[in-house]
Amino acid sequence: MTDIASPPAVDARFDWRKIAYTALVSRALDDLEETTNKNRTSVPREHLVLYQFSARGHDVAQVILGSLLDHEHDGVGAYYRSRPILLALGLSIEDALGSPLGRAGGFSDGRDIGVVCNMPGWNGATVLPMSGDVGSQYTPAAGWAQSINYHRSALDEQDWNGAIGVALGGEASVATNGFWSALTIATTLQLPMLFYIEDNGLGISVKGEMQTPGGNIAKNLSSFGNLFLRDGDGCDPAQSAMLIAECVDHVRNGNGPALVHLTVPRLNSHSGPDNQKGYRSEAEIAADANRDPLPRLRAHLVPSFMSDDEWTSLEADVARDVLAGVTAARARPVPDPASVKRFIFAEPHRDGDVRAFGGIPDEERAALGGSEHASPDGEMMRFAEAVRMTLATELSANPKLVVYGEDVGRKGGVHLVTEGLQKRFGNERVFDTSLSEEGIIGRAVGMAISGLVPVAEIQFRKYADPAHEQLNNCGTMRWRTANQFAAPIIVRMPGGFGKDVGDPWHSLSSEVTWAHALGWQVAMPSNAADAVGLLRSAMRGANPTIFFEHRSLLMTSDGSARYPGDDYVLPFGRAAVLSEGDGITVVTWGAMVHRCVEAAAQFRGDVHLLDLRTIMPWDRAAILDSVKRTGRCLIVHEDTTTAGFGAEIAAVLARDAFWFLDAPIERLTVEDVPMPYHSVLLEAVLPDAARIAAKISALLHV
Repeated sequence: MTDIASPPAVDARFDWRKIAYTALVSRALDDLEETTNKNRTSVPREHLVLYQFSARGHDVAQVILGSLLDHEHDGVGAYYRSRPILLALGLSIEDALGSPLGRAGGFSDGRDIGVVCNMPGWNGATVLPMSGDVGSQYTPAAGWAQSINYHRSALDEQDWNGAIGVALGGEASVATNGFWSALTIATTLQLPMLFYIEDNGLGISVKGEMQTPGGNIAKNLSSFGNLFLRDGDGCDPAQSAMLIAECVDHVRNGNGPALVHLTVPRLNSHSGPDNQKGYRSEAEIAADANRDPLPRLRAHLVPSFMSDDEWTSLEADVARDVLAGVTAARARPVPDPASVKRFIFAEPHRDGDVRAFGGIPDEERAALGGSEHASPDGEMMRFAEAVRMTLATELSANPKLVVYGEDVGRKGGVHLVTEGLQKRFGNERVFDTSLSEEGIIGRAVGMAISGLVPVAEIQFRKYADPAHEQLNNCGTMRWRTANQFAAPIIVRMPGGFGKDVGDPWHSLSSEVTWAHALGWQVAMPSNAADAVGLLRSAMRGANPTIFFEHRSLLMTSDGSARYPGDDYVLPFGRAAVLSEGDGITVVTWGAMVHRCVEAAAQFRGDVHLLDLRTIMPWDRAAILDSVKRTGRCLIVHEDTTTAGFGAEIAAVLARDAFWFLDAPIERLTVEDVPMPYHSVLLEAVLPDAARIAAKISALLHV
């Protein structure tokens, strides 16, 4: 750590006039928004910024950092107080105001709050899509940093040399799971990543000492021998420039990660609706006002870098440009309500659409191809072997694909699904991670945005819970950025009951969680052939996918099938007909398929058995057509009854097939209890073939 009292030598990389202009613009935008919002009685609602987070006090140091992020493959993970760095990276004043006003275009086409920004890196640094939650910016930035190494070394893309990943956060965010996960990733892998912590001493109303012991994260991290640390005053432009430059240079030169901690004042309440006078004294507020970095920037530049008249002229330029920008922003139309349902998933390109930044290019995706024709004479193989074979063929076909997770590398996964892949493809392409689901998923997001195809494993469905924030944010990314960004990651997620064993931690199914998580495809294959087709379809597709590998199928031969071929792809949303019948429709998926097949065999010619295979999207047409013909329906699944996915199917049937029904729609599920451990208890709650057959018989005789 460094404590600098004297000003640094002049660094030619700093364009101080541009830095001053950008900082003045940022301050003017904050002042304009705050003033307008305070005067609500005379300003129409459509001219208000409804979510206003000022960056006053944070602005000067952020702009200095932004002036050094000039590599075309720099990636920035930021948060809601980070507009100054976007301005430094080229954000126009009109866009800076248009998005907070909710106008058409901009960051999100009016879909997300204006302080949650993004900037596709078509012509410079990429600002990864921000989120409204605290600390979620860190692990995607770590993923971007890891992808820099991959693009450079594995793909031999030398234009990535010298690029860095940067994560910005306030001091409150250093208490989050995301910060510590990203710090572990960056320091253990020695990634080209800079942590930029701007410390205003408050997390809304909570003092920094409650976020980290002693209130200074840089001091607490001094024992990290592989983390370059700098600590200083973010109100002093000369000191800020020196410390930031030292850290950026350290990371760009391939020396591993760095963290710079700068203290800054918060010259405003936390947000527009917040009133800091309820938890800060007048003396505390005045002390922060006296630390304002903008007057200190002026004192640093005048007269050393410019004259007093030049500063005054600069202020006039800012006033003129901000007026033009706000006029243009207010003149923008409101978003088109007819477009609000677009971009939940990838869509065929239309005239006027922007192209999503992230994933592999469409032409590369098309070149991978695929066939829906399954080879009839493939080798018989078990479910786990089929998944392994598919991963191997895709690793061979697509150099941008990586497979990883805890224990995925040397061990080959806790279910041995990835056994041998690291030895075959190397530890850059198949690798282990630290025990952090937040880090596993968050880094996948950053990797996907950089143009890689990450296939991440969560060891068991229940273990995905700590990564919920990242999973939800990934799913909504395409929609909330109006197709400016996409992160088509694949998450392999074993779950469900095992062979003669269950428990609340390793045997959770709860697939409805991901059906409800907007933007996700959800695959629930019941056999090896479908697993091959759906997994390959996901890895060659443009949407994030949950690929559910049922534990019972991994542990037994129940899902064995012939290998359908190295190019076999199976479209999502297409059910399989497993038996024909006219008396009743039975709908199921996953491991329950095999129990339903056993039960249906007792009613030959009566049961029309459908294996959904995917529950998002799901094959509504196949189910409706069948039920309209049979007049009866039984839905069987492993998830619990209340709000399980069977309830969604039943609701659609009750609406769209009501007049065709000859009996009530029935569900046979695990009752609303956690999955038990002992086999006797497990058998008591799981639908088995006998219970399924009994329910079919009862419905056939209604």
